Amino acid sequence: MTNVSPSQPFELSEATLAALVEASTAMSASLDLSEVLQAIVRCAAGVLKAEASSLLLLDSRRRKLVFRAVHGIRADELLGKEFDADRGIAGMVASTGQPELIADVPAHPRHFGGFDQQSDFRTRTMIAAPLQLDGQTIGVVEVINKRGEQRFTEHDLNVLQVFANLAAVSARNAQRHQSVLQENRGLLESARADEPVMGRSPAWLNVMQMCEKAARTSMTVLLLGETGVGKEITARWIHRHSQRADRPFIALHCAALPDALLESELFGHEAGAFTGATGRKPGRFELADGGTLFLDEIGDVNAATQVKLLRVLQEREFVRVGGTKTIACDVRIIAATNRDLAKAMQSGAFREDLYYRINVVPITIPALRERREDIPALVENFVVSAARQIGVGRPGVSSEVMNRLTAYRWPGNIRELKNVIERAVLLSDGVEILVSHLPLELARPETATQTGGDAARGPTAEPQSHSATARVVEDARRDALGDVENYERDMLLSALQQNGWNVTRTAARLGMSRDQVRYRMEKYDLVRPGSESD
Repeated sequence: MTNVSPSQPFELSEATLAALVEASTAMSASLDLSEVLQAIVRCAAGVLKAEASSLLLLDSRRRKLVFRAVHGIRADELLGKEFDADRGIAGMVASTGQPELIADVPAHPRHFGGFDQQSDFRTRTMIAAPLQLDGQTIGVVEVINKRGEQRFTEHDLNVLQVFANLAAVSARNAQRHQSVLQENRGLLESARADEPVMGRSPAWLNVMQMCEKAARTSMTVLLLGETGVGKEITARWIHRHSQRADRPFIALHCAALPDALLESELFGHEAGAFTGATGRKPGRFELADGGTLFLDEIGDVNAATQVKLLRVLQEREFVRVGGTKTIACDVRIIAATNRDLAKAMQSGAFREDLYYRINVVPITIPALRERREDIPALVENFVVSAARQIGVGRPGVSSEVMNRLTAYRWPGNIRELKNVIERAVLLSDGVEILVSHLPLELARPETATQTGGDAARGPTAEPQSHSATARVVEDARRDALGDVENYERDMLLSALQQNGWNVTRTAARLGMSRDQVRYRMEKYDLVRPGSESD
């Protein structure tokens, strides 16, 4: 073993200098990390006239050295393999920050022969140098077996250190470029107009108190409540008020994806992992690194994916579909469900260990009918937002309309309310929202007294004295309701077509329950092409 200081003076031949310049140009020709690393090992073997070379990057978070590029050895056997950062010859170089020349590798006490066995390659002699920037080691480049049974020299070792210094700059530039691209993808995914969380009712204030406490930590949060109560908006509020606010917020609706695609969406995939996987794709965990990942409807995740989610929560690392490389992640999980996970756990449909992992800070979001005091403020917010998006003036809301909105039971909760207001703003032409602009279940004069027991008894339910006036209004707008029905049918048909006639996804899109969608499909005789029923 020879240890040579990189500051030891030596001379480069014109041929070697030309080879280094050519190698530097090749390493700087791309900012794609995989291409840059592969160029480094290819050029290292060429400059040093070696049979093989490899490059290992240091995963400082997990203290692992990972094979990221291999040349001259069966790459498919080594790429992605990893070991503890203080093991092996590479670990010694990474720890000391000094290059090493090993004349007889099999006899060296730090040599690990397992990789030779895996790759069916015999390592005889080796030189290795650290990739260093600003006094920190980011990886190790190894050059193996001088061609023609010759041995590496101390001059070769010095040349490799010069080469490693050049390679470190190229590798770091590519790493930063990849990091920026990944962060931008994550930020673009999360950069959408967030609706403010609004409400002053006691039920909602209790929720916000829990959210404030959760935002001060990185604990896993489980949001519970019916469909449409605003679980994603609440999750975004927690993220925006946490220490991760400047990092991505990535949302994934688990129930909207087939089981075969859910795993790929979560963890990403490598090229060729399955039919149609033409390139590498980062998953939501990668996009959310450093930020927050919102898993909506986690109760619908299949058993196999539950196991992998549990591993990520425990180990903070994962492997892409079709890959071998372990990827570390620093992600705060906020999960949500409208299911009773405790019952699902008891029946075996949901893993007990995963349930306790995600149920660290449970927050139950009340249904809209349980916080009717908040409806006027929500209506005002949705009216302003819809008018801006549609490009019309801000319409007024008649007192009768507000009475009906406040008295209605809202099975689809806030999502349903938002959809109703958006449609009403469109029909109002920016003047005033009238009862005739509401869906039939809200426009019927008996709505206020037949929307469920809690609605009829609620403090804002429409008084019975209004019923005569409402019937006059009903007669005057009977023709107009025909137009509303046509609009509702067209809207439902469009949503069904956009969601592949999937009732669950269509219901989520429209803020309705599955039963409401099916009722309207039967009412308007909407049948999926090629079948008699959905």
